[in-house]
Amino acid sequence: MNSNTKLTGKNVLITAGAQGIGEAITKHFIDSGANVAIHYFSSAETADELVEYAISKGQKAVAISGDLTKEADANAMVEKTIEAFGGLDILINNAGSLVARRLLSELDTDFWHKVMDINLTSMLFVTRAATPYLAKNESSSIINLASLAGRKGGHAGSLAYSTSKGAILTFTRALSSELGPKGIRVNAVAPGLILGTAFHNTHTTKESADKTTAGIPIQRAGNAADVARAVLYLASEYDGFITGATLDINGGVYNM
Repeated sequence: MNSNTKLTGKNVLITAGAQGIGEAITKHFIDSGANVAIHYFSSAETADELVEYAISKGQKAVAISGDLTKEADANAMVEKTIEAFGGLDILINNAGSLVARRLLSELDTDFWHKVMDINLTSMLFVTRAATPYLAKNESSSIINLASLAGRKGGHAGSLAYSTSKGAILTFTRALSSELGPKGIRVNAVAPGLILGTAFHNTHTTKESADKTTAGIPIQRAGNAADVARAVLYLASEYDGFITGATLDINGGVYNM
């Protein structure tokens, strides 16, 4: 992949950075010369491999475990990142999950709160902890992972997930206004059907994927690298004018 020299030496924190889209994002940042703090919840082996890869290229890297629905874990993750690098330039809020498909009639209160905590409250905790360090730079960047489901409402059984991802779009816009004067740009990406990840391997049947792919104007599903390249672009535009935006990565299924 091509190196992005604007990212050389930058300090990046990626939540859920050792699986699926997060792993691809981490690899792209490493290949662009960045130092990476890789948060993981259950993917310790992959996180360690990514750390070794970064170090082999002469960059700093650290793997940090934690349950980001717990404020203490989110705070500790950010502090460990600062201890390792001395500062923070870029935050990638990638952690999230559908958890399971449940229709409204099946959706109990505990499940609703679980999905909201994983996708939205964790993002609040991490962003709040990281912002004072991002604000120390002349310019910094936050990229939040939303979803096409947050635009269109998702497939049956994704009510809680889609609602949480839609909220991330508004969270991004509101935060861009608040943090702009501090030199922090805040944007989001909203991936559509991204195959080859644990998310869709778990929650999307082949029949559903085939049907969705048939309706994509460019006639293919996305992959994790499609998302990673977009994230790197938004992260690296230090002299750019893009903030409060959501970049849709869906092959033309939804655009506005």
